[in-house]
This record gives sequence, structure tokens and C-alpha cells, in this order.
Amino acid sequence: MIQSSAIVVRDSSSNGTQVGTQRVFRSEIPVPFGTPIMVGPYVIRVIRQGPATAGPVPAQTINPGQGPSLPPLPGRSAHGGMQTIAAPQGLGGPAPAAQDGRPRTVMPTQQMAPQAAAPPAPPAPPAAYRQAGGGTAGTMHVSVELRRRIHRMLLDNLDLAALDRSKMGDSQMRPKVRDALKRIVAQLSGEIPPGTDLERLIQEISDEALGLGPLEQFLADGSISEIMVVDPQTIFVERRGKLQRADARFTDDEAVRSCIERIVTPLGRRIDESTPLVDARLKDGSRVNAVIKPLSIKGACITIRKFSKTPLTLQNLIEFGALTEQMARFLTRSVIAKKNIVISGGTGSGKTTTLNVLSSAIPKEERIVTIEDAAELQLNQPHVVSLESRPANMEGKGEYTIRDLVKNALRMRPDRIVVGECRGGECLDMLQAMNTGHDGSLTTTHANSPREAINRLEVLALMSGIDLPARAIREQIANSVHLVVQQSRFSDGTRRITAISEVIGMDDNYEIQLRPIFEFQRSGIAGDGKVLGEYRATGYLPSYLDAFISYGLVNGKDYL
Repeated sequence: MIQSSAIVVRDSSSNGTQVGTQRVFRSEIPVPFGTPIMVGPYVIRVIRQGPATAGPVPAQTINPGQGPSLPPLPGRSAHGGMQTIAAPQGLGGPAPAAQDGRPRTVMPTQQMAPQAAAPPAPPAPPAAYRQAGGGTAGTMHVSVELRRRIHRMLLDNLDLAALDRSKMGDSQMRPKVRDALKRIVAQLSGEIPPGTDLERLIQEISDEALGLGPLEQFLADGSISEIMVVDPQTIFVERRGKLQRADARFTDDEAVRSCIERIVTPLGRRIDESTPLVDARLKDGSRVNAVIKPLSIKGACITIRKFSKTPLTLQNLIEFGALTEQMARFLTRSVIAKKNIVISGGTGSGKTTTLNVLSSAIPKEERIVTIEDAAELQLNQPHVVSLESRPANMEGKGEYTIRDLVKNALRMRPDRIVVGECRGGECLDMLQAMNTGHDGSLTTTHANSPREAINRLEVLALMSGIDLPARAIREQIANSVHLVVQQSRFSDGTRRITAISEVIGMDDNYEIQLRPIFEFQRSGIAGDGKVLGEYRATGYLPSYLDAFISYGLVNGKDYL
């Protein structure tokens, strides 16, 4: 039933009708024009044209790639063409004819939006999410279906599958793809909305065909540290510590899946419904996490944590305000003196960056074995062996965990063992390695304070499956770990080392004792949102200062 400002949907079926986001069963509801109505394998939208009347309603072109996932529509062309469905008899007459006499299909466009009662817009992002430029502002009016059609025509004009990418680099393939896209765009010029930036459209589609789609521009932007794809239409980036919503987008979920495949396939990993999440890395060492359906409800999502092509140094961290020169000098001496260090912090607090910086202080003549889930440490010493865990294959075989690699590293004659993160039973093996002649080892863990870091190490050691009393595990921690370096991320986007504490042993109640050496004392927030505070030495002198003297690291009384 059509009213002046809405349509009324009455359900008389045995299992209900999906109308927009709600299910109607044996009742009737008024809904705005343009609301999708699912009837069997079809989606019907009633579009109002011109003055609001109860007159004939034109046919509408249905795009099955938008909205709910549906089986192929009857009569769909072999090339993925669209299905034109006439309005039911009770809703109006035949579709109006165009000037050439052919039936005209009507698509809901932005120009029609002011006339129709559109569904409510999604909520705007919080003020903290500022818009990131350099996206698809000049191509946002190009529909998903038209982008898909261009992709299909590209495949028809240029057989990408037949090109040997192992023999042809990107510099050779991209000109061929761009030339083909220029011809296709010129051919479809009448269907591309006016005002579209054609050069940007060609760039976006060539990036999707050969690279990582809209992510390419963010990977090349040195000011961006993280890229987060929520769904094909929603991408966030972290620039200088602040989250910003980008105006870039993927064509559809299939394009996001293709992007993930390009990342994980060269690494011998896979992602599908049986393995719907994967950790990987890019060629530059950036860490990638990808999740697809059914675990990710909205579709495929990607998180990329970028790392600087030029590894940061302690001097860089001092300039950023992450620590003081005195703290940097003390940590460098502790690494050279072969003290075991645990770096603690929350997600995105900068633990891996600090681990990489401290590892660079290891003397060049020592043999270093690094162990990570996804290799991302960038050490410049000449004698570095990098090991990376591997998931099981399709048959469930071939898995090598961090714990397997830690055990194997002990047979590789390491001077130092650096574990990217302790998150399971490998913690006990790491502690045993620290306590059996492999001093100077480093690792990270997730915790919000030095005390919580020690407690977490105890819990992780219990996950090893070896039945040890809590006292034995605490003794192992107290005898193995020398320093806990606490890393924190603040509301203004800055990352700082907020505490350096020494593990001094156990008390009579078998509780592990910590003594703070340096602390960051927060004093408030400036008018521009910047967190204020200062670093201070607590006055406590570490118990191993004599080691600095024996290694020749101090002059006179300059112990710290």
C-alpha cells in the first residue's frame, strides 16, 4: 500500500518478511520509500519520483552486491549484469519509457535523496576522529557496481592471471594495467558520474588489481603508524598518535579479501572459513592481522602496524620525550652488562619499538637469536638469527610455536635471546634460559605496571603445563629478571617509558620485591590536550652497579 509519505508493508506469509533491518510477521508497518524489502531471492525497493502521489511506481534496478547477501537473481547475465524487476501489480503499472522507447530503470542516487525519506544516517564519528585526507573524495560517487564492472572489463582486456608476476615487476605490470584502465574509463565515460576524478579512479582500481588497494597511499605515508580496515567502506589510520577516519574505501568485501590474500600467500599462510584469522608481515616488516567471516561480523577486516623504514634510536626517543638522557644511558649500560629485561605495556604503547631500540645496544660481536610470531625486529648487528613461528597447514601439521622456537634456540649457541612477546607457556622456557647462562635476554609482555608484569609472568609460566608450585615459579622470576621497563601510551597520543624498576628478590612471604629507579610523574593536561609531567630518579641505586664498573661503562661516580 502506498501513502503520501511512505509505503505500508503488510505480511501474510508463514515465516515473516525482512523489511530494512526488522522482520515483519503477520502485521503491517509503514516504512520510508527506498527501504529494501526481501521477498524470496529478490530485494524490492519502491522509489518515489516527483510529487508524492499514489500513481505508478517505476521499476528499480537491484544490485545484489549491496545490502544483504543473496543468491544470484534469475535472468542475471553471464557478465554479472543487473536484474530489472517491475513493480508488483498492486503497486503500480509498467516502468515509464525513456525517449528511446526502452523501459528505464531507476537507481536511488544522491540527487534523489532529498526527495525520498532516506533511512537514518549512521552516527558521525567522535570528534577525536579527524578526517584523513588523500582518499576517495573525488571518486565517492562511483557506485560499487560500476567499479565491479570496470574490474571485470579489466580482466577481459588484460588477462592478469596469464601474466607471470614472478618475472614482471610492478614497474612493468602497472603501465599495462593503467593503459587498459584508461581505455575502459573512456569507453564508460557516459556512465561515470560528472565531476569524478578519473585519474584517481584509475589509480584506485590499479592499486586494487596489483597492490593493496586504498592502503597503498597510507603505507607510503611516513606520518601514519597504524592502518585499521573496519569494513570495505570504513578505514581508520593513526597519524602522530591520533586516530583519524580516512575517506578511502575498498570496492567491496571481495576486494578486502583479495588484499589479505596478496599479503599472506607469499608467506605460505592461508585465510579461509576454516582458518578465519591470520598474523603476517609486509616486506618492510610491518605487522598485519586479518580476520574474516564468520569471526568478523561485518566482513573482512585488517590491522596493519607500520614500522619506520629507518629504525629509531635512543636519541630519537629522547627527542620525542619518551625518556631522558639519564634513563637512556642507564638502560644502555644495563643491556651491555647483560641484564635480563622485560618491557611491559599495553597494546600500542610502543613495547616493540623500545625492544628494538634496546636490542640495538647489544655488542656487535655477540650472537643474537630473535623469536617472534611475525618477524618485525630490525637489528643491525651482523650476527642475528631471526626465527618466526608458523601455524599448522591444512592437514593440521607443521605447526611451530614460540615455545618450540625458544627450546630450539637454546641449542643454537646464542649469546642473547630476544623474544618478541611472551604470551603463553614459552614464558617458563624463557625464564629458564635467562637463569641458565643466557643473560642479557629481552622480551615484552602485556601489563599496565611493573608489579602487574611480574604477576603476569607468573600466570604465563603456569600455562606451560608443568606442575610447579607458585613458590618455585616466583623464585625463577626473582632469579631471572633484573629490570622491568614500563611503557605507556597517553591520551595525547604520546608514548613514554613511565617506570624502570629493579627486581631485587623475594621477601619472607615469598612475594617478589620491586624497587623503582626512574618514574614519570604526571602533573596535568595543558590547554591543547598535551599531557604534562616530569621524569625523576627515585634515589634508589640498583644492586648491580658494580657490573657497570667491571664492564668499563662508568667514569668516576657516574653510575646512572
